[in-house]
Amino acid sequence: MDIYNVEAAEILANEAQLLPIAEAAPIYEKLLATFPTAAKYWKQYVEAYIAAKDDEATKQIFSRCLLSCLQINLWRCYINFIRRVNDKRGSEGLEETKKAFDFMLNYVGNDVASGPVWMDYIAFLKSMPSMTPQEESHRMTTVRKVYQKAILVPTNHVEQLWKDYENFENSVSRTLAKGLLSEYQPKFNSAKAVYRERKKYIDDIDWNMLAVPPIGSYKEEQQCMAWKRLLAFEKGNPQRIDATTANRRVTFTYEQCLMYLYHHPDIWYDYATWHAKNGSMDSAIKIFQRAVKALPDSEVLKYAFAELEESRGAIQPAKAIYDSLIAENVGKTSLAHIQYIRFLRRTEGIEAARKYFLDARKLPSCTYHVYVAYATMAFCLDKDAKVAQSVFEAGLKRFMHEPGYILEYADFLCRLNDDRNVRALFERALSLLPPEESIEVWKRFAQFEQTYGDLSSMLKVEQRRKEALSRTSEDALSALENTLYDVVSRYSYMDLWPCSTKELDYLSRHEWLAKNIANRGEKSVVLSSGATLGTGQVGSNTKSLPQSSKVVRPEISRMVIYDPRQMKDFSTTSSGYTKEIDEILKRLSPQMMSFITNLPAIEGPSPDMDIVLSVLLQSTLPVGHNVDKSGLQVPGPATSDLSGPGKSGLNQNGSVHRPPRDGQSTKRKNSERARGQEEDDTTTTVQSRAMPRDIFRLRQIQRSRGLGSSQSGSAAPSSGSVFSGDQSASSG
Repeated sequence: MDIYNVEAAEILANEAQLLPIAEAAPIYEKLLATFPTAAKYWKQYVEAYIAAKDDEATKQIFSRCLLSCLQINLWRCYINFIRRVNDKRGSEGLEETKKAFDFMLNYVGNDVASGPVWMDYIAFLKSMPSMTPQEESHRMTTVRKVYQKAILVPTNHVEQLWKDYENFENSVSRTLAKGLLSEYQPKFNSAKAVYRERKKYIDDIDWNMLAVPPIGSYKEEQQCMAWKRLLAFEKGNPQRIDATTANRRVTFTYEQCLMYLYHHPDIWYDYATWHAKNGSMDSAIKIFQRAVKALPDSEVLKYAFAELEESRGAIQPAKAIYDSLIAENVGKTSLAHIQYIRFLRRTEGIEAARKYFLDARKLPSCTYHVYVAYATMAFCLDKDAKVAQSVFEAGLKRFMHEPGYILEYADFLCRLNDDRNVRALFERALSLLPPEESIEVWKRFAQFEQTYGDLSSMLKVEQRRKEALSRTSEDALSALENTLYDVVSRYSYMDLWPCSTKELDYLSRHEWLAKNIANRGEKSVVLSSGATLGTGQVGSNTKSLPQSSKVVRPEISRMVIYDPRQMKDFSTTSSGYTKEIDEILKRLSPQMMSFITNLPAIEGPSPDMDIVLSVLLQSTLPVGHNVDKSGLQVPGPATSDLSGPGKSGLNQNGSVHRPPRDGQSTKRKNSERARGQEEDDTTTTVQSRAMPRDIFRLRQIQRSRGLGSSQSGSAAPSSGSVFSGDQSASSG
């Protein structure tokens, strides 16, 4: 069951709205346990309690959601509730409401949609009673300060706030207003310009999206990138305000981002490291604490948290994080053991790391990686080769069946220049490993001999490797044969090869064919599909070649012939064609339409229209005769007959001929003819000409001809080519 099913969550939320609060509360709790940052569900939940007039439960809900959901609609619901509760409490209630407004604007005052909240606060301050001149002066000063804060925030109501501020200052004192307005005019202009830029980034964000674990969808990636662009914009401080205010805006943007990308560990990490870079280490620690609580299964966040604690010298908190990693990942704790050993080596010394390793190796979940990591640390950091070799030998008793451990031990012995023990290790391991698990060990053994051995030992190991691995091959004889590819592998070094890339591709492909063509029945199929071998067309990445000769083939008996009539929007007319093709036919001349509709039906694959058109364009069409009004035959190109009166026709060179409009000058007609003749002279091949519009339509209709024939029944195939000169002439 997918608990993050967004559609199911929406259905539950809609059902809960129709139920009494006693029945709806468990549904809301279940939804909010899955989507703890879904502000719209919190708003529905709290509004249900407000409708039930349960003020205590409403306050508890607000205390749970406000600080984690910095969404303006939820906060406006909160301030409306506070104003209603304190409406009849007199001056004490007004003071509580004022504190609530300050609390609200401190958290969501930087929201792009917070303009109405600033205006409501200012209206509330103006409505507060003042008994004495001192109180009136204090009230005016408070209103002025709020105005001056509001016009610095790039919101959707910043221009209206500026107009209201101008009116306010002019109503108090025109003399004082002139100085104050000239001081804040540039700041307002900056806020207005930043709002326009800010809006471009905000418009790309889906504010109705629920926070779900990342699945790699296109929409999810687009939203993630949109948030990162907005964060980068805010970090750049485009308004050039003071660092404290700018940091508060970035913090607000991160908090809003986490409402929608709550399950993305990279956002949490960026948020914490941003605080650390700005010197607020305590804030970074709090963010990491929230992150590991939100994503308890994210090991990488815990390692990053431990790294931050260690970097600031908090060894015990970092140690506690490592302990939690080991305790929470029982059964797959090898990586946690390795990182803890390294941590202890850095913070407490060699002895603490050794003691922990001795305890960890006794655990059943301990893998060979722990032995390799500790032995490498002892050799490279402690400079103690004896301890390292002892660790490898101890692990060999337990992990002789692990090819990876054998290879790591062999690398260590190579560092010691102990070629005798390297050979002994390979011989010992290969005598115990089954052939199918010894491929990499044999490969490393052969490479070792190629690097450190003489020619006889190199050839001997290579032959032994072939004999051993031939037992796993279906074609043992071909596996035992020596090929030129073996020479290439012996005499290559790193990225240097004794042959060209083309030759290497050729040899790799034939090496694969020699190993995989075991079934004579499949041999012809493989060779026919690879008929272009040796032409250099095989890709150079031989790792992408199939690893098995057993080819999975489709079950042809269950294949269905493609029929567009199965599509939902497919419909045909009485002519047997689709509506779209029927419309094209109506726009053609009667002769062209007659020619197309009388073409024989095509059963089977359609011809290549590019080749057909090139043949038609290269052919010399027969010359027909036009008949004037007097009944006399006038010589003219046959293609002009197909175009019909007043329609576009085809010239013999394949270009489009259209009759001139009334009023066109003879000079313009002559220039067009000259330009057409010039195009014919410069054209070298028929295929390079621009495709005429009518020919393009003909091509589309011919491709769809199979659709009409499939609906009206199969027609008898023509005895000749459907594009022969005789048929073309007769159909015209």
